[in-house]
Amino acid sequence: MKGMGLLEFAEHERTAALACLPESSRGKMGQFFTPIQAAKLIASMPALPHSPHVRILDPGAGSGVLSAAIVHRLLTECPELQIEIISVEKDPFIVPYLEATLNKCESIGHGRVTTKVIQADFILDFAGIENYFDLGAFDLVIQNPPYGKLAANSAERRLLQEMYVDAPNLYAAFLALSIRLLCTGGQLVAITPRSFFNGPYFLDFRNYLLDTVALNRIHVFSSRSAVFADGGVLQENVIFSATRDGLRSSVEITESRDQNSEIRSRRSPYDKVVFPVDPNNFIRLVGTDEVAVLAEEMLSQPRTLSDLGVQVSTGKVVDFRSRNALREQEVSGAVPLIYPGNLRDGKVRWPLCIKKPQWFLTTEAGAKSLLLPEGWYTVVKRFSAKEEKRRIVAAIWSPEEYPGPVAFENHLNIFHIGGRGLDRELAGGLAAWLNSELVDKYFRTFSGHTQVNATDLRTLRFPEIEALRSLGNFEGINVTDATGQGLAA
Repeated sequence: MKGMGLLEFAEHERTAALACLPESSRGKMGQFFTPIQAAKLIASMPALPHSPHVRILDPGAGSGVLSAAIVHRLLTECPELQIEIISVEKDPFIVPYLEATLNKCESIGHGRVTTKVIQADFILDFAGIENYFDLGAFDLVIQNPPYGKLAANSAERRLLQEMYVDAPNLYAAFLALSIRLLCTGGQLVAITPRSFFNGPYFLDFRNYLLDTVALNRIHVFSSRSAVFADGGVLQENVIFSATRDGLRSSVEITESRDQNSEIRSRRSPYDKVVFPVDPNNFIRLVGTDEVAVLAEEMLSQPRTLSDLGVQVSTGKVVDFRSRNALREQEVSGAVPLIYPGNLRDGKVRWPLCIKKPQWFLTTEAGAKSLLLPEGWYTVVKRFSAKEEKRRIVAAIWSPEEYPGPVAFENHLNIFHIGGRGLDRELAGGLAAWLNSELVDKYFRTFSGHTQVNATDLRTLRFPEIEALRSLGNFEGINVTDATGQGLAA
């Protein structure tokens, strides 16, 4: 391996470590090693340093591919720069691969590169790391943090809460701690899931992130599977770069299918990516000025679901847990069972031949507790197919067509009032609003996947209830084609 270049050597160590690491261990520790082409893309994103010395932190370093990629770039583009790399890795099995990669960095650097490996838990041992290196001592943090949730009572999450911020999973925790270790003007670049861009789950972390750093660039992959293909990861990943206490003038938005594809680029004003008037601080990938205007119009709507007195919940029937109650044919004591496939053209159609049972037997133990009483309901698919025109697909359940109680399967979101139905006009108005072009384009600015969670729906803005009822009361309304324009009171 002596004749290998640095990037070739780093990729060899990565694949060797990945091949020897048990899959169960990778999943448990959230380890997904960065392929070299993705590492090169990540390393290309930070601005080049102007000082003669740069100090870089690589937390959760794995086999050291990111360290190698940034060293390769800096040696090539900054001939006089002195480079110091500090790599933190928890897994003792991986440390020898990391040390081999960093040794290669030093040998190729010919005295310009110094490295240090710290075997530690970056979260739990953070206080020790923080004391070992002066706070704010790093010019750059480059990372592919581990994924995975942190339980509310976990030691890691409690430690973060005591310090300054709540981080609901490992990658958010790594980002929060990394930001704290940046000097003023220091840069962060990371590849992570896109999930922290929206939703109340990440609100505290998102507030901390956006208060502390300015986003510089966000890179989006249109393929969910290509980036970490050899690790079997299916995830909406982004790469983003940010500067601590940086200027908030604009954000470069780039996109490619994967790390090997042609990159398309556009630049958006900062306040079109993070809206100043948005209390949720969503990070939005706004494509055009038209979409930005639509998003601002959406945020100007006067009401939330809570203001309207309406709740949204997932359907109660988890079919594999209720097998004894599922029926393919109508039998005595059975009620309609509604799946996403029953939603057609703005209405719930039942029964349908969709390869799903259409009746739910209420005489089985516990079955009645899973029903909703007779009433009007607005129903939204939790998952939309990529080929569907709209990300949010809403329909109306009519008690006039289907009197009596009803069972909704868990892949649906149900709008209700205190567990009971809506009035006819409100149900129709909500469906029309949710199916509107305005809501669809707004939703796409902060959500890159086809999943529509109840928490996402709760963050939407709505017109006044009278405007919704007026829309729902219009005879002959086609709730699949409503524009959503002009409904604000």
